Amino acid sequence: MDLTDTAAIVTGAASGLGAATAAALTAAGATVHGFDLAADFDGIQVDVTDPDAVREAVAVAAAGPSPLRVVVNCAGIAPSARILGRAGVHDLAMYAKVVQVNLIGTFNVMALAAERIAATAPDGHGQRGVIVNTASVAAYEGQVGQAAYSSSKGGIVGLTLPAARDLAQHGIRVMTIAPGIMLTPMLETVSEEYRTGLAAGVPFPARLGTPAEYAALALSIIANDYLNGEVIRLDGALRMAPR
Repeated sequence: MDLTDTAAIVTGAASGLGAATAAALTAAGATVHGFDLAADFDGIQVDVTDPDAVREAVAVAAAGPSPLRVVVNCAGIAPSARILGRAGVHDLAMYAKVVQVNLIGTFNVMALAAERIAATAPDGHGQRGVIVNTASVAAYEGQVGQAAYSSSKGGIVGLTLPAARDLAQHGIRVMTIAPGIMLTPMLETVSEEYRTGLAAGVPFPARLGTPAEYAALALSIIANDYLNGEVIRLDGALRMAPR
């Protein structure tokens, strides 16, 4: 899909993977509408779990002269807790919150944006749009303390194929990226020694992934019209240990 003179939505666009993807899409010719909750964010402040707020924000993204063609869902949270820990049983409200933001928030934006994308005229190949969701290698190898996070990301993996099949009749592709250990703002706050230890567990290249590499993969997915209904791991062949 050609991004020239198209509109795109990126959630979690204030930092990390979302910010890098928004910048890459802009450089490729798209008009990007970033969604985020950050107070100092220069974009659309929206809670991805709120259907009314998302519907309004998507309407803004679709209202311009360029057709809405692309959605990249990067918004997410990653608190950790053991099912049975020193403080007792895993807090159910926290578990529900992680699933609500990561999985239901992704579905909410995808569905409401797909409604708008489906109303656009198709390109010369019958395609109207591409939605790229973000899972994690934790969907496959969740570590100690990641029960909530792994559940939410596993849900995104499971959502990929049925979503692609549901939206095929509208000319909309659905793909998922499952990143490994990425150098996001959260990891930039820990010590260099800790980051080095994480990087040592990656077979090759033995380093952390970068938001720019995530963005490059997202743009490659958008450009390749035959990619649909699949999850791509972006992890340097990493397989996570229990802890």
